[in-house]
Amino acid sequence: MSAASTLPPEATGLLDEAKALEPRLVDLRRRIHQEPELGLETPATRQKILDEIADLELDVALHEETSGLVATLRGGQPGRRVLLRGDMDALPMREETGLAFASRHEGRMHACGHDAHVAMLAGAARLLAGRRDSLPGEVLFMFQPGEELSGGAEIMLREGMPRFDAAFALHVSPQIRTGRVASRPGAMMASFDDFEIEVRGRGGHASMPSDCIDPIPIAAEIILALQSFVTRQIPATDPGVLTVSQVHGGTTNNVIPDVVRLTGTMRALSDRTRAMMIEALPRITEGIATTHQAKAVVEIQGGYPVVMNDPEFEAFARETAAELLGERGPVVLPSAVMGAEDFSYVLHEAPGAMMLLGVRGPDAEDPAPCHSSCMTLDEDAMAIGAALHATVATRFLAAG
Repeated sequence: MSAASTLPPEATGLLDEAKALEPRLVDLRRRIHQEPELGLETPATRQKILDEIADLELDVALHEETSGLVATLRGGQPGRRVLLRGDMDALPMREETGLAFASRHEGRMHACGHDAHVAMLAGAARLLAGRRDSLPGEVLFMFQPGEELSGGAEIMLREGMPRFDAAFALHVSPQIRTGRVASRPGAMMASFDDFEIEVRGRGGHASMPSDCIDPIPIAAEIILALQSFVTRQIPATDPGVLTVSQVHGGTTNNVIPDVVRLTGTMRALSDRTRAMMIEALPRITEGIATTHQAKAVVEIQGGYPVVMNDPEFEAFARETAAELLGERGPVVLPSAVMGAEDFSYVLHEAPGAMMLLGVRGPDAEDPAPCHSSCMTLDEDAMAIGAALHATVATRFLAAG
C-alpha cells in the first residue's frame, strides 16, 4: 500500500514536514528534559508549551486544578472533534544518563519520555495549524500533567473539557526500533491499585515467642497466601499480578515487633480480575491474621482502570501508521503491557487508542527501559510521532 493511497490530500507530506520541524522538536524536548517537574503542578513546562504554540491560531484553555492546558484547533469546515494527548510530568528519581541536557534538578528525571510526548504533540499542532482551512472539524491538544500516579487525566476531564468523538495517544518505547509502532485491540495496558497492610501482633522477647503474637510469620503466611490466590483463583487467560514489594518490621535481633507493614501493587487486564483481587486482598489478609489472634488493617489506594483500545479505532490507527511508515511500520503486540496509564480515563469518554512509538536507535544494543535512571531515546523518532498524531487526526476528521 503506498503512503498516498488513501490518505486525504491534506495529510500528504506530513512526515516530510515533521522531519523539517525536527530541530524545533528536539530543542523543546531538551529544554523540558532539563527542567523536569512532578505531579499535577508543572508550571514551567506549561509555559514552555504556551511559548511554543503562541504563534498558532489555537484557542487555549488553562486548567485551574492542575497545570494542564487544552489547545483547540478549529478547522475551516464543520465536522467531528478528535483529541490528541501528551503528558507532561517527570519522575522523582536521579538521572544517570550523562546527557549534556540532563536534569538540572537533583532527584527528578524525565525517565518515561513525557518530554518527548509534549514536543511531539506541539509539533502536531504546528503541522495541523498549517492545514486549518482544509480540515473539517476540530482537534483538541490535551497537554496533561500528573500521569505518574496522580491521575491528571481524570482531574482534567472532571474539571471540564469539550466533548470529543475519538482520542489518540502515543507512548515512547525504548525496546521498539525507531520507525515502528506497536498496539493491540482491547486491553493495551493494565489497571493498577496499590495497597498497604499492617499486621498487628503483640511484641516481646525473642526468646519467649509463646508470650507474644509474632507478626513476622503471620506476614510471611499472608504473602504466600496472596501469591497462591493469584496462581490458583485468577484465570490464566485473564491474568492479574499481585506483588508485595516492601516488608518492614522489627528493630533488633532479640525483640519480636508489635507490627509488620507490607506494601505492594495489583495489576489486571479486565475489570473482572481487578474486582476479584480488590475483594480477595482484605479477605485473605484479615482471615489469616484472625486465625493467629492478630489483627490486619488493609488499605487499598485505587489506581487507574485498564487502558482499553477500541478495536475499530485501533485498526484505523494501525492502518494509518502503515500508510505513513510502510507496511512494516505497525506491529500487533502479542499481549498487553502490565504497566498502567491514566489515558484509560480518556478512553472511557470516547473510542480511541494508545500506541507505543519505537524510540530505539540503530546503535542501541541493550537500551534502558522507561523508569530507568539511564533511559534515553532516539530523537529522530519524534518527527514520526508528530506526523502520526497529525495524520491520525486528519484521516479521522476527513472520514467524518
